[in-house]
Amino acid sequence: MNRLTGKKVLLTGAGGALGRATALKLSAEGAAVACCDINEAAVRQTAELVVQAGYEVSVVVADVADPDSCQAMIRQASEALDGLNVLFNNAGLLLPDDAGAVDTPLASWEKTLAVNLTGVFLCCKYGIPELEASGGGSVINTASIVAQVGSVFPQLAYTASKGGVLAMTRELAVMYARKGIRFNALCPGPVHTDMTAVFLSDDARWRSRQAFIPQGRLGTPEEIANAVAFLASDESSFVNGATFTVDGAITAAYVASDLEGKL
Repeated sequence: MNRLTGKKVLLTGAGGALGRATALKLSAEGAAVACCDINEAAVRQTAELVVQAGYEVSVVVADVADPDSCQAMIRQASEALDGLNVLFNNAGLLLPDDAGAVDTPLASWEKTLAVNLTGVFLCCKYGIPELEASGGGSVINTASIVAQVGSVFPQLAYTASKGGVLAMTRELAVMYARKGIRFNALCPGPVHTDMTAVFLSDDARWRSRQAFIPQGRLGTPEEIANAVAFLASDESSFVNGATFTVDGAITAAYVASDLEGKL
């Protein structure tokens, strides 16, 4: 299926598991993809996998939290693809010392918001004119289910940053709806990625969280990539301003099963 033929996609955070799976998925669906990450080795590994799968790809190394670097990234991607009509603003981080309000270091708070929130803002700031020049398009901002529900496992800076992404996405959707640009917030639940490995680094932590997942498992990067492909495609042409949750029913649960599948 080539439902993304003609789509020109800039994908940030392409060096991580979710970005990598999405780059492969969108390319397979016919999109032209520019992969961006601050980690040059990681993004080039993603690009190599895309090429091995039989597709072309462009690579841009940039820091989305830096205005000059982000603006240059948008320009380079647009030049490489001859325009842009899809932005997947996926770059993000979760620091190991991100805790509650009392214990989270201020430097970690500021770094998290700089990447997760300001980075998305800058990608929109410099990317929207490119989409307008292309006659419209789709912007997918990676938020999280922690932007929707509270947690007894604190990661306050990450939570606040993703809440900001959710609110910003809604407002941009309303502002640009009649200009042909859609904005949706993708809210994944826990997924097997390098990021989740930070806080699920031992069996006790994993088991404590598994009890709250109705399906009893983490999602896969490929399952999230499927959602991105839909939001990037014209099949989602009336999906705008949505909180698009892919979480195995976590946010739908009042009481989840225990580890043996019993209440």
